[in-house]
Amino acid sequence: MNGANDGRSPPSSREAEPDDERSDSSPEPRRPPIYVLEDNTLHTRLTRELGVNYPFVSDGMPYVALPPLVIAVSEAGGVGMLGAAPEPADILDVRLQTIQAGTRRPFGVNFLMAPRDGRHATTREHIETCIARRVPIVSFQGGLPPSEWVAALRAAGSRVWVQAPSGEVARLALSLGVDGLIAQGRQASGLNQSTTPTLALVRELRALTDTVPVLAAGGIADGLSAARALFHGADGVWVGTRMVASVEAHAHPAYKQRIVDGDAGDTGVTALFGLEWPGHRMRVLRNRVVREWTGREGRAPMPMATPERVGTTVLFPGIPGGGTPVDVPRHSAFVPTPDTEGDLEEMAMPASGASMARIESVLPAGQIVVELMERARRVLADPHGLDVDADEDDRG
Repeated sequence: MNGANDGRSPPSSREAEPDDERSDSSPEPRRPPIYVLEDNTLHTRLTRELGVNYPFVSDGMPYVALPPLVIAVSEAGGVGMLGAAPEPADILDVRLQTIQAGTRRPFGVNFLMAPRDGRHATTREHIETCIARRVPIVSFQGGLPPSEWVAALRAAGSRVWVQAPSGEVARLALSLGVDGLIAQGRQASGLNQSTTPTLALVRELRALTDTVPVLAAGGIADGLSAARALFHGADGVWVGTRMVASVEAHAHPAYKQRIVDGDAGDTGVTALFGLEWPGHRMRVLRNRVVREWTGREGRAPMPMATPERVGTTVLFPGIPGGGTPVDVPRHSAFVPTPDTEGDLEEMAMPASGASMARIESVLPAGQIVVELMERARRVLADPHGLDVDADEDDRG
C-alpha cells in the first residue's frame, strides 16, 4: 500500500517544518515544499484527507461527467465528480449505484444551485440520496447550499465543498462550516461569475483559511498549469475542459474536437444561454450564436417568445426509460452529447480557452490524470519561474 493510503503519509506542506526555510542569500522565506511520495505521487492536504494518490479532481460537469468518467478518474488515483444536473433524485440514485459498483475509491457529486424561476433543481431529496449512498464528497456550484444541508451531509460523513468565484462567497461558505473551497477563476468554463484570475483567487482564498483544502479551477489542463496552482497555495486542481476532451466524457465528438482544435481566444463569457439559468454567465466556445449575440443578449429572441428548436438530445442516457429524445430549444444551456442531433453552432459548449491552448488530443481519462500529475511533480521538483502569473490569460 502506498503512502497516500496507509495513514503514514508525511505532513502537509503547511504543517512541515523545513530545516532550511531561510538562507542568508534569500531575502524572503522559501515556500514550503510540495511533498512527493516514494512512488512519485504528489502529496498535499487533499490527498492525505481523502487517501488518494493525486490532488486531481475532475469537474462534475452537467451532462458530460457521467459514471464512466467518474470511475476512470477515481481509479486512476484522482477524484471523479458526477455532474448531477438536471437529473431527479431517483436517477441520481441509479448513477451512484453504478459508480459504487465500478470503484471503491473516493468520488463525489457536484450540484448546481443556480435558481430557475426562484426554484432550484437541486432539492433536499437529492441531498438525502447522497446521505443514503454515503457519498464521500458533495460539492455545490452557482450558489450556496442551505446550512441544514451542509450540517446533514457532514453529520453523515460526507465532505462538503463549495465553488467560490470570489472571496466574499468563500467567507460565506466558510461560515456554513464547509470542508473545502474551489477557487473558480475567471478562466473557468461553464457557469462562471468570477472576475478574478485563477491564481490570484487561489491566493486570496488561501489567505482566508489554512484549515480546509483550496482547489484551483480555471485554466488547469496540463502539468505546468497544475504545478503553478499548487505552488501558489492550492491543495489540488479542479479540471473541467481537459476532461471534456477525454474518451470517457459523455460529450459530442465534434464538441471534443473543437476543444482540441481551439486556442486561448476561442471562448467568451455570455448570458445568452439563459433558458435554464436566467442571468447567469457561462464561459463557452465561440460558435456562431455566441459571436452573433454576445454583448446584446437582451435583444436575442429567447425561446419563450420564439419556441424554435435547434436539435434534440437525451437527458438521462443509460437509464431505463431515460432515452427518449427531447427538444433542444434555442438559447438552451443543454450541452451537446453523443445523443445530440442538430446544429452545434446554436448550442452551449462550455470551455476554457486557457485550457484549450494546452490540449492537443482526446485521451483516456486515466492517462490524463497520471500524465498531468506526474508532469506537475517534475515541474515542482525544480519550481523556477512558478512564482509569476505568466499563464494568466485574460482571453480565458
